[in-house]
This record gives sequence, structure tokens and C-alpha cells, in this order.
Amino acid sequence: MNGLARRLAPRTLRGRLSLVAVTTAALLMTVLTVAFNTVMDRHLQHQADAELRSRAAAVATTVDTSGSRARVLETVNDRLLDANVWIYTGTRLLEKPPSAAGGTLTEAAARLALHGDGVCTTVTAGEPRSVRLCARSVAGHRSTATVVTALDLAPYRNSADVVLLGSLVLDSVMLACTYALTRLAVGRALRPVRTMTDQATEWSAVGSDERFGAAGQPAELARLGASLDALLDHIRTVLRHERQLTGELSHELRTPLTRIIVELDWWRSRPRSGAETRATHEVIAEAAQAMRSICDTLLDDAREEARTAGTAPGATAVVPVLHRLVDRLGTPERVTAVVDAAGPEPAASVRPALVERIVGPLLANALRYAHSTVTVSACPVPGGVRISVTDDGPGVPEAFVGDLFQPGRRADPGDGHDGAGLGLPLARRLARSVGGEVTHDPAYTSGARFLADLPAG
Repeated sequence: MNGLARRLAPRTLRGRLSLVAVTTAALLMTVLTVAFNTVMDRHLQHQADAELRSRAAAVATTVDTSGSRARVLETVNDRLLDANVWIYTGTRLLEKPPSAAGGTLTEAAARLALHGDGVCTTVTAGEPRSVRLCARSVAGHRSTATVVTALDLAPYRNSADVVLLGSLVLDSVMLACTYALTRLAVGRALRPVRTMTDQATEWSAVGSDERFGAAGQPAELARLGASLDALLDHIRTVLRHERQLTGELSHELRTPLTRIIVELDWWRSRPRSGAETRATHEVIAEAAQAMRSICDTLLDDAREEARTAGTAPGATAVVPVLHRLVDRLGTPERVTAVVDAAGPEPAASVRPALVERIVGPLLANALRYAHSTVTVSACPVPGGVRISVTDDGPGVPEAFVGDLFQPGRRADPGDGHDGAGLGLPLARRLARSVGGEVTHDPAYTSGARFLADLPAG
């Protein structure tokens, strides 16, 4: 039954609201129709009783109870008064209608005469005929009599049936009008929603800057518009991240792919020795590893940005993040890493994970090239926080300073250290994405110093 009801239920909101409106109206009209016809039946019955009592009062004027025995006086309109009238004195019948010769009505009149004054009852005298009887006592000084009058209820029943039929017809018309008007009203009310849905679908496909806004809209549509605007903003952010990731992958992968293509072209240009082939394989493997590192780094960053898009970063205490980063990266046996936390503890308006991604490449390079000591410090500066990563290694070759932040470039690829030349460019891009910057300090000559400036929290 539940499955059948679900299949038969309207699938559109307009159809469901129209069904609810018609069902509610039908229940209300049923209650009103039953109440109205009940009141109408009572009213018609009261009219019939009033008519019977009026006739009984007229007949009572023809009954003489002044003597020891009640008697009926003859009048000019005797035949009219005798129609459907029984007169009893005690249990003795003084007069009855000319057409009544015993039967159901006479027996009912006799029983009613015994109950006294003002009693009425309804008797079925052959289907579908119903007769209403009322009794009236006529008391005298020495005798009493009871007048019982009868009235055929057929005209009243016909009136009640006509009223009931009219009520049902009126209810049917009202239900049809309710259904039609509800569908029309709901359809007109939902028309802006359909328009907004179509516009949102179109705008989301192309990342449009257009928005619905709340000006001049009803409260419900204003809330819907605000929700759709937020959804469109999120979709636009996702599309922007997707385009950014695609562009970055294309840019960053171009260099290792070019190396692979060049090596293969060189190797195929003429027969090569075993040593040359092994060298080519090593170059291709190195380029492939660089491509893998590029993809992992950029995809991890894209997932982090998409996960936290649209949320306020809040304030991040920088020093605890630096301690965690040093502990996680670890240090070679010959190197000591120190976090300088002197002075007031600064805070940046950057997520902790993003602080780690910005500082991580700087610290990894410092640990890789330092002779004995790496110092990481953070201090507040006007409008932001400056993180300094210093090592006592050989420093950056002067000839390489201009290419320091170029993706895939290394000062000495044969220095024995792993790396794809992506750490510093990625750290700078991430810092700039939050309004910061990563730079190299050329004035420091006892090694290398890199500075990460982040906005203050």
C-alpha cells in the first residue's frame, strides 16, 4: 500500500501542494456539509412540530371537557380539522381520521396519547413514507382529553434531500476551483524559482560573475538567492582552482618533459654505447621522479585549498608550527636546528598547514646544505610576521640568484642532493596567494638566509 501510494503521489511540488489543498478543503467541506445538513434536518423537524402543535391547538378548541365526559363539538371546518387527527379520553378513542381503520398510525397515536402533553414521535408508515405525530392534552374541570395530530414528512424530506444534493454539487464545484486555483497560484509562485534554477545552471557552467542578490525579492526568494549565490561563489572558486592547477601542472611539467624528449631524441639519433644508454636512462628516471614530485606537491596544495575555500583562516601562532615542522622534518647528525622564540609570540592570519607548506621548503633546503647549524626565527613586523630561516652552508651562488625561484632550476644538479627545484617556487607562490612573500637575503654572507613574510593575524 505504501509503495502504491508513493507511485500514485504527484512528483511535482505543484501537484503535491494542490493535492494537499484539495484534501484539506475536502475534509473541511465534509465537516461543514454534515453540520449544515444536520442543522437543516433539525430545523425542518422543528417546523413540522410547530405545524403539528398549531393544528393540535386548533383541534383542541373543538373538544369540550367541561362535563364529566369529554366530547367533540362539530364545527364548520370539521373535515379539515379531522384530517390526520386522533382524539382520546384516557384510552378511549373519541375520533380518528376517516381513512384510518387501525394500522400503524392509529397504534402509534394510542401509545403517544398515554404519554401526555407535548410528546412527539416519528413513525414509518410504509417505505419510504415517514409520519410525524405530536400529542396535546386538553384539561377540563371534570374530564381530560388528548389530541394527536399527524403530518406527512415527505415534503420536508424532499427539501432536505434537495439541500443535501445542492451541498454536494457546491462542494464538488468548490473542490474543482480549489484545485485549479491552487495549481495556478503555486505555478506562478514557483515560476521565479524555475527561472533562478535555469540561470544558476547556466552561470555555474561558465563561472559567471552574475549573481541574484536579495534586493526587491520576497523573503523566501531572497534566502534562496543568497544560498544560490554562495553556491555559485563556491563553484567559481573550484573552477578557478581547477584552472590554476591545470596551468601550474602544464608549466611545471614542461621542463622535465622537455628533458625526457631531448634525451630520447639524442639517444635515437645514432647508436649509443651502454654507458650512454645508462646515462640516458638515469636522466629520464630523474625527470620522471621530478614530474611525480611536481604532481604530488601541486595536487596536495590544490586539495588543501579546495577543502578550506571560503573559510576564514583566523590567527595562527607561528612558533608552535615551527617547532612541529622542525620535529617532523628531522635533522642530519651533523646539523642542529634551533627555533628562536625570543620576544612576543607573533601570529599570522594563515592556516597552520599553509605555514608549514611555505616554511617547509625553506627549512628542508637549509637542513640539506647547512654545515652545522640552522636557525629558524619569527618576529612581528609592521602589518605582518617575518619568519627567517638561516643556515651556515655555502650559500647561494651569485650567478644563480636570478634563477633561484624558477621552477625546476637547481644551482648544481650534481651536488649529490635530491630535489626537483620546485620547493622555493612553490613556497613563494603559496605565500603570495595569502598576501605574503618569500625572498632571499643577499646581504647575508655566512651562509644562506630566506625570509617568509606573512600577513598578521
